[in-house]
Amino acid sequence: MAKGTGRQAHHTKSINLALQGGGAHGAFTWGVLDRMFEEDPLWVEAISGTSAGAMNAVVAAQGMYDNGAAGAREALAEFWHQVSVAGRMSPIRRTPLDKVMGNWSLDFSPGYMMMDIMNRLTSPYDINPFGFNPLRDLLCDFIDFDKVAGETDMEIFLSATNVETGTVRVFRRNEITIDVIMASACLPFMFKAVEIDGTPYWDGGYMGNPVLYPFIDHSPASDILIVQINPMERKGTPRSAQDILNRVNEITFNSSLLKELRSIDLIDRLLCQGKVSTDDFRKMYVHMIEGGNEMSDLGASSKLNSEWEFLVHLRDIGRNAADRWLKTHFDDIENRSTIDLQDMFRDVGVQHMAGTPPINSMLND
Repeated sequence: MAKGTGRQAHHTKSINLALQGGGAHGAFTWGVLDRMFEEDPLWVEAISGTSAGAMNAVVAAQGMYDNGAAGAREALAEFWHQVSVAGRMSPIRRTPLDKVMGNWSLDFSPGYMMMDIMNRLTSPYDINPFGFNPLRDLLCDFIDFDKVAGETDMEIFLSATNVETGTVRVFRRNEITIDVIMASACLPFMFKAVEIDGTPYWDGGYMGNPVLYPFIDHSPASDILIVQINPMERKGTPRSAQDILNRVNEITFNSSLLKELRSIDLIDRLLCQGKVSTDDFRKMYVHMIEGGNEMSDLGASSKLNSEWEFLVHLRDIGRNAADRWLKTHFDDIENRSTIDLQDMFRDVGVQHMAGTPPINSMLND
């Protein structure tokens, strides 16, 4: 894939990528992308991203502008290395015992515990009134937004949550600025809302983690591959205060994705029954890559662990997961879904779906 060339004859399949957010766990997505961009027959038509997923999408687009798929892989590797460099001076680090035990979480880090307490008791407007965020400086130095806007071979959709209306705002490639990326990753307990044209925004994960509907109207590819970071399912009932809060956050950040998947399932059923026209709707194939137990076993605090060793560990999990998926399901692309939405929503009948928002909603102007 090279800048300005469009899909070539040797790209036999095309796909859209939907990238969830999840802090340092976004390095898992780095690994998935690294393997995907290595797959020469596969053309990435568009990427939708939120938070860390948004950063991965923008970095990949800049790399593609410079040197096609190889450039995207190089840019992603350099970006995540810079993330680790920026985190070396952070007080939020693993304890020596955690390192000896091979525990990637920060639950016993004094810096993490202090931050966690402060986030529960105080507002970022009180303790961080100037909006300090080391990632902002890193991204400003790393990203050339003219290159991102100029990478016309791949569309990008980044989501942020409108604080005032509670709705999702989707920004397209030529609208992306540093403020858009920071808005997409703005956790309200840690950072002040990011204002864009006078409107305050929080993390896009609340209303689109990530958004899927832009693919329907703005991408020719009919396949959506979701890179899942936040586990959909956890067995058992969490009992500690921390485990309860972590599970609430996982459910919250997956809720918008589940709603869109329900809509896709509904439209698919109606198309099969001939109740809606193919002139108005089209069939979409849905796929998912997740890290399995290796990712779900990681504590929520590890999302703030920016050690290079940990990021490489996550990258390798992502690469391996993507490699297994490609070997098993490459032939399914453009032919069928590889997750069973009807089984996922077997307890949700079509009669209960009347209130679901239309899947083909237009993007914000």
